[in-house]
Amino acid sequence: MGNRNPEKPQTPGAAAAPAKKKLNATSGDIFRMLAHESRRHQGLFWLMVAGSAGIQAANLIQPLFLKQFFNFLAQGSPTPAVIHAMFVIILWIAAIFAVGWVFRRMQMYGIINFESRAMVDLYDSAFTYLLGHSHDFFSSHFGGTLTRRVSKYAGSFETLMDSIMMEFFPMAIFVVGAVWILALRNLWLGLVLGAWVVVFVGFQIFVARVKQPLRVERSEADSKLVGVLADDIGNQTAVTLFSGVAYERGLFGGMVNAWHRATMRSWRADEAVWAVQDVLIVSINIALFFVAFWLWQKGSFSVGDFVLMQSYLLGIFNQLSSINRIMRRCYDAIADASEMIDIMKTPHAIADRPLAASLAVSRGEIAFRGVDFAYPNGKRVLRNLDLTIAPGEKVAFVGASGAGKSTITKLILRLYDVSKGEVAIDGQNVAGVTQDSLHDAIAFVPQEPVLFHRSLMENIRYGRRDATDEEVKRAAALAHCDDFINALRDGYETFVGERGIKLSGGERQRIAIARAILKNAPILLLDEATSSLDSESEHLIQDALKVLMEGKTVAVIAHRLSTIMNMDRIVVVDGGAVVAQGTHDELLRKEGIYKKLWSIQAGGFLPA
Repeated sequence: MGNRNPEKPQTPGAAAAPAKKKLNATSGDIFRMLAHESRRHQGLFWLMVAGSAGIQAANLIQPLFLKQFFNFLAQGSPTPAVIHAMFVIILWIAAIFAVGWVFRRMQMYGIINFESRAMVDLYDSAFTYLLGHSHDFFSSHFGGTLTRRVSKYAGSFETLMDSIMMEFFPMAIFVVGAVWILALRNLWLGLVLGAWVVVFVGFQIFVARVKQPLRVERSEADSKLVGVLADDIGNQTAVTLFSGVAYERGLFGGMVNAWHRATMRSWRADEAVWAVQDVLIVSINIALFFVAFWLWQKGSFSVGDFVLMQSYLLGIFNQLSSINRIMRRCYDAIADASEMIDIMKTPHAIADRPLAASLAVSRGEIAFRGVDFAYPNGKRVLRNLDLTIAPGEKVAFVGASGAGKSTITKLILRLYDVSKGEVAIDGQNVAGVTQDSLHDAIAFVPQEPVLFHRSLMENIRYGRRDATDEEVKRAAALAHCDDFINALRDGYETFVGERGIKLSGGERQRIAIARAILKNAPILLLDEATSSLDSESEHLIQDALKVLMEGKTVAVIAHRLSTIMNMDRIVVVDGGAVVAQGTHDELLRKEGIYKKLWSIQAGGFLPA
């Protein structure tokens, strides 16, 4: 890529994507996927098989009538009997065309319905399994790359089934049938052609397996390219405001160059195979003509036999000459599917235990019992944490950045599993209940709420998807969203843009609070829920939060003093452990971290 701007990364593309472990999906995994879908739709599958077989049977029978037709022509005497016989042959050929047309319709009906239904199943299974992965998994992968893998997974099935049912299977029937018929006509013709077919197909399989790493490399380069592109598009504002176009162009250019190198290696290998393939085709054609010419000299080969042989040879060459292209498409599809199957073979880091029960929340007590926790990167955050939040208690967590405050909320939500000990709600270990029931019992408002690129009505209703429009608007009013929503041209039907980019930070925060109000869960977690609000908005939200907190167990991570001072208890966290707790006034009377944070506060915030 011709980037004349001197600003570029030292190693383009090196930091563009997280390190990716080697794919462990195999061709066997892909074909098990094909077999599974074939069993799910057996009727359509066998209709495809019957249609494909019928088409090739018609293609094999037709040259036999052509042989007779040309033998009559070679006689040179159009007697009434010969003319009648040739007319009958023409009718037979027409009938064979008609039968082939019927079988073609059967084949296409089966393929269209089979593939579309199977692809629906594959999209659903890939989507469902992907979303079952953990918070850490999605934090470590590009969203654009994952989107691409789901799409390519279903698309690879279409490619493989088209190749198998419309090309490989019909090809096998025609080639075997043609060799068998020629062997019946003359054993030497059949033996020579059969041996050549074995050599030709064996060569194609060998080189296809040799070239597979090149195709996997190309597929991986393509996924990384799409991932970088999606990342830049999603962060276009940051790129523009930090004058990063030239820098990102360098990163993207590195990915494009890597894709180009991988693609050229794959295509050059294909060209070498095509060159050898052409030599093989010309060689067998000439060899069989010599054999046929020798048989004709002996009087055991007619003009019609020449037509028969050439018809079959042209059919075989037409189908086998494309075998490299077909196998290239198949291996590309296998490489594409492997990326998603690799994800689907990766066990979910956070999964429901067998026979997990639903969480039953009667009081809302939250307890940490001897909890140790370290992130997957090895960073240890919590150490032997023992803490209980009583039913209906409002607790705020404060501490320096990295002390473990946000980690506490993530463990309550079971975004991660603890390394030791347990987190329990009303005496039930959160690791032993279903994740859906756990999340149904908790309303969570994050520091940076992310919205769907859907309407405001849909985004708020996500808190309780069966809520009426009136209930949604009531929650919006309590969160003081209705004023800015009603000022929009489309009101509640306004689409908010990807991740809610069309709204200000404070507006997104209020939408998230409205969603939590609508959910009305017995446990409420607030992670800097008022951090994006100006003073006026915060004053409005405080009333809504008081209503929202009423009768609930609340855990708050906040630096705004107005939020902290109203809590029943403030818990000071440092180095992954609780070092102090009490009310605001009690903690100020003690020498410690909280008093230090209070003394250096600025603008109503505790330092992060």
